Amino acid sequence: MPKFMDYSTKNKKVKSGKTARYINFDNKINQWLVLFFLAFIWGSSFILMKRGLESFSYFQVGSFRVFFSFLLYLPLIVYNFKRLNSNNIKWLIVVGFIGNGIPALLFSMAQTQISSLLSGMLNSLTPIFVLIVSTLLFKSKPHARSIFGTLLGLLGAVSLIWFSSNAQGQYSNNIYYALLVVLATTFYAFSINVTKHKLNDLNGVEVASLAFLFIGPLSGMYLGFSDFTPAIETPDYLQNMFFVFILAAFSSFVAVMAFNVLIKHTEPVFASSVTYIIPIFAIAWGISDGETINLLQILSAIIIVLGVYFINSKTSIKK
Repeated sequence: MPKFMDYSTKNKKVKSGKTARYINFDNKINQWLVLFFLAFIWGSSFILMKRGLESFSYFQVGSFRVFFSFLLYLPLIVYNFKRLNSNNIKWLIVVGFIGNGIPALLFSMAQTQISSLLSGMLNSLTPIFVLIVSTLLFKSKPHARSIFGTLLGLLGAVSLIWFSSNAQGQYSNNIYYALLVVLATTFYAFSINVTKHKLNDLNGVEVASLAFLFIGPLSGMYLGFSDFTPAIETPDYLQNMFFVFILAAFSSFVAVMAFNVLIKHTEPVFASSVTYIIPIFAIAWGISDGETINLLQILSAIIIVLGVYFINSKTSIKK
């Protein structure tokens, strides 16, 4: 696993012999590479949730995801525990519940009634809410390019949803369950802004690990009292649990650390624009599963990437 290091080229010196060991998040090319890496990981998460739901309830899938992540973070939690103080603890609790715990349950619940692909598409709303939250609650002033890029990316995401036949089939496209995903994206948006504006004393890895300190034990307690009899009666329940572990290891452990570090070195709107690229990988998974893609879907994906470009061009938000 690559090592993530929070450092600014202006304030810290890194010996030339050790530089290659770390990802320089201040480098624009690296920022784009990390963005696409995150999109691939999170674009795969909806399929993994779908597999987990074949045996477990949505609450069990969400809780397993959080608890497995907590176990993986445990060495980092112990190491970073000394970084907790009265100023950051309340915001870490917010990030833990609003940015990780509750959305994990909302996405799992939504996918009991809507397709994993549709869930991935709706996740693209996150940057819109990031821009709204940062403007209304954190007094940021978005540039015209940032607004245009966000709207362009949203247009591409909406087009992708419209032209995707995967939203139909065995799933009932219940509007109320789709709104659960929308609610999860608003929680993500608030958490992203809190990480950027309220947790300046912590780096991205510290935020990611310490946030799970407050939700991991609660998830473990729920699982300890949960009834797994229905799950055990399903075929391949151990395999499906393994899929949930993979979901936790990559989507909630590796990717969350990388994402939090990315937030520290970019603007929240750019970091959250990873959700514009996620549908591209969701479609790729669909093709590998025998689904088809048409020209309009490809054009929509191109529009999404253009939106990300405009969001990242020059300065996204005035201070």
